[in-house]
Amino acid sequence: MNGRTAKSKAKQREVRDENENLARLYEQVTFEEVHRQVLHLLPTEPVRVLDIGAGTGRDAAAMSLLGHSVIAVEPAEELRSVGQRAHTGHNIDWVDDALPELRSLGRQNERFQLVMLTAVWMFLNEDQRHNALIRIDELLEDGGRLGMVLRAGPVPAGRVMYTVSAAETVSLVSSRGLRLIHQSQQADALGRDGVVWNNLFFEKP
Repeated sequence: MNGRTAKSKAKQREVRDENENLARLYEQVTFEEVHRQVLHLLPTEPVRVLDIGAGTGRDAAAMSLLGHSVIAVEPAEELRSVGQRAHTGHNIDWVDDALPELRSLGRQNERFQLVMLTAVWMFLNEDQRHNALIRIDELLEDGGRLGMVLRAGPVPAGRVMYTVSAAETVSLVSSRGLRLIHQSQQADALGRDGVVWNNLFFEKP
């Protein structure tokens, strides 16, 4: 094994270990805890839901139990595999894809009444966020809602995250014609120092 191959395998192990740790963290906190301030904004009748960056499927499974049909988009194989094992029997279609393109969803030619992005936006740079929002707007049905949970706080060592404020995000999303219907902030459910979460909900006219 040459040096380049050894480094590649070490990097793969590092990513796998990080994703396995993330999987444990995701499942420590319930859907109701994470989204307690916006539960009243979720559709009460069964709709098509797109959960982008679904992780282990915690939110997708909860929305499935509410009667919704959910497409869970998750590019990390380790997280997707955990979710598929943990939430068998739910009405969830798993998709290996990522923002900003979400190319695979274009082939399905469908739109959604609810699009959720929880702890996703900070992984996209400014250009990617702009392009991602255009794609999300294409996928969101008229009258549909977009829910976003934004992370604010120190970046963990070894991870790449971008600083994204609630004000910047509201301005960007509003520029696409979506109307802000809710904004709030809550402490980190895992108690991480300096980490807070901004809840934003928008509605498409």
